Amino acid sequence: MSVQRVNPPELSPPAGFSHAVVATGSRVVFLAGQTALDGEGRVVGATLPEQFGRALANLLTALAAAGGTPADLARVSVYVTDVAAYRAHAAELGGIWRASAGRDYPAMAVVGIVRLWDEQALVELDGFAVLPD
Repeated sequence: MSVQRVNPPELSPPAGFSHAVVATGSRVVFLAGQTALDGEGRVVGATLPEQFGRALANLLTALAAAGGTPADLARVSVYVTDVAAYRAHAAELGGIWRASAGRDYPAMAVVGIVRLWDEQALVELDGFAVLPD
């Protein structure tokens, strides 16, 4: 797989995301939304950073099971029930991302929502990856 991150100088410098990702490969993996569910189906973590870390771990576990790595991520969407809390914890969330997925960021969006399927869930991540042959 080949991934090219594109960040045009005309746009604001990206922090924690890439403006565009050009990915070539032959296998696309679509990753379902992942929250902070444990193996028993219970939401774990009381804080946004705790839940973000678990949701990201779940997303990366699904990706690994499909044969991918964090470097293969082309797009990730983050859905949060409290955008202000996400902004307040942005530095900590960025650290969690870097520790789990590295510094090569996919194209990303953060979307504020009213609630998630599980009422206790504060954040959900989904995305897609492009894998080599």
